[in-house]
Amino acid sequence: MKKSLSRIASNVKASSTITIDALFKKMKAEGQDVIGFGTGEPDFNTPDHIKQAGIDAIGKNQTRYTPAAGTLELRQAICDAAKKDYGLKYAPTQVVVSCGAKHTISQLMMILCNPGDEVILPSPYWVSYPEMISMAGAVPVVVEGLEENGFLITPEQLAKAITPKTKAVIFNSPSNPTGMIYKREDLKALCDICVKEGIYIVSDEVYDKLVYDGISFTSIPALGEEIKELAILVNAVSKTYCMTGWRIGWACANAEIAKIMSAYQSHSASAPASMSQAAALEAIKGDQSGIEKMRKEFEGRRDFFVKRVSEIEGISCCKPEGAFYIMLNVNALMGRTISGRAINSSDAFAETLLEKQGVAVVPCEGFGSPGYVRMSYAASMENISKGLDRIEAFIKG
Repeated sequence: MKKSLSRIASNVKASSTITIDALFKKMKAEGQDVIGFGTGEPDFNTPDHIKQAGIDAIGKNQTRYTPAAGTLELRQAICDAAKKDYGLKYAPTQVVVSCGAKHTISQLMMILCNPGDEVILPSPYWVSYPEMISMAGAVPVVVEGLEENGFLITPEQLAKAITPKTKAVIFNSPSNPTGMIYKREDLKALCDICVKEGIYIVSDEVYDKLVYDGISFTSIPALGEEIKELAILVNAVSKTYCMTGWRIGWACANAEIAKIMSAYQSHSASAPASMSQAAALEAIKGDQSGIEKMRKEFEGRRDFFVKRVSEIEGISCCKPEGAFYIMLNVNALMGRTISGRAINSSDAFAETLLEKQGVAVVPCEGFGSPGYVRMSYAASMENISKGLDRIEAFIKG
């Protein structure tokens, strides 16, 4: 008789963003007229000078193992960027480069948590966070960020959720899926509670360069030395430089955490791909003008998106302040029958919309927010306009 497989691994749920995107791509490959608002990556290409750096690295035979924590040159560049952007002082020994921000956070959960520890998770949350926590044997404790509060949690909510088992809290600002941003004073109040309780703060800042309306972004470790000691800054080249497939992210942390993380990674991944690290080095040190061009384009798309949604009866949204997502509130449609199907969940809404109108959105049950769907405006203006027209026609029946 065969032995059973791991209970932890068997309980992992597939990412709803990847599931929807896979179905969308299948329909597209079959020649169906479909529009995708599902996947979370920029629709711009990696800049040519960054691609060339990766090609040059291969040509120079930079194809062997690097140090487990990443090349010294890349770690130094990350330190220099953190100092320039946010006044943060890190040594290269406090930086660990991994295979994307997802890999970084997954490893952090393994490093920070013992079985049974609790990790506070504000919702709506990125779909992978609770699975990463559970894969480490820890327990996600969800604290709901209400739409009337911009989907952000309050210090009172955080304090109430803390127990003797609380080990860490994860903040994601700008947020995936809401696009909302914690203001400096709100972050300070939340992080002061973490300092008082000795709780680690995982700060996912991968959308830090995609901020709109002149809003000032605050990096959590920049709030003070006591906070910095407990905070782990997570970032990546994926969104800022349109390098999702290159798989390079990193953590900046206190020396103890960085040392343990480097040792852990030496056994779990050896090191990130050497040619990807070379491309990331050029991304961080090279021409930055493409970031602002992309940011302005996303801001214009967001403005159109929000205005158009406001014209469609039955749906609504908050105006996102960063990233490239809209949290579409479809609660008013619950209980209705559309195209012959009962819409009793955002899953049902998303499935029926894709089937009947060829529009792919991501249901937010997997983000801890039933009654909402996530839509990415990392799509052309033509497809955004056409897709929202189809959604309006779908709702009208």
